[in-house]
Amino acid sequence: MDFKSSDTIPGPRAEDHLPHTARAAVKIVIVGGFGVGKTTMVGSVSEIKPLTTEETMTQAGIGVDDDRRTDDKTATTVAMDFGRISITDELVLYLFGTPGQERFWFLWNGLFEGALGAVVLVDTRRLQVSFDVMGRLEERGVPFVVAVNTFPNAPRYPLDELRIALDLAPEIPIVECDARRRASSRDTLMTLVRFLHEIVMNRQLI
Repeated sequence: MDFKSSDTIPGPRAEDHLPHTARAAVKIVIVGGFGVGKTTMVGSVSEIKPLTTEETMTQAGIGVDDDRRTDDKTATTVAMDFGRISITDELVLYLFGTPGQERFWFLWNGLFEGALGAVVLVDTRRLQVSFDVMGRLEERGVPFVVAVNTFPNAPRYPLDELRIALDLAPEIPIVECDARRRASSRDTLMTLVRFLHEIVMNRQLI
């Protein structure tokens, strides 16, 4: 198709414009292992149409990606997910979902740049994949909260037991969430915002 100078390029949709009342924007990353619900969370809570980079899973991942207990998953994030949510009239969160497969983790370094905090999504059927994820955040000094995604067929455990199993420090919040539900995902993000606020206040007292 030929492009003519008189043609117009459509801009952002009206609903995608940043609210005029916004005064502060914060970058948040949503991380976790393969298939824990990162894309689902970004999609459920974003007030704009989320940008996703999902591709159909192929035989290239066989024997490489840890897809145990994710038999119904047919697509996977290969770069990032992006969304936005206004927490208040003045505070906006930009959400970046990371790819879950370890072979794409080299992309995390760029996604972590400028991030104020993170949500670590956890699947109780595969807790072991969470340790490397949290270790990477700790290495970079990125504060995080842990959100246990309540998959319908996943075992449920008391949060105190999960805190011990994940070897979480007492001050790190851990909550249950349903990444499919906007209200639940928003509550999780609010937990992170409150945690970040506590960190800032504690630093000011030192």
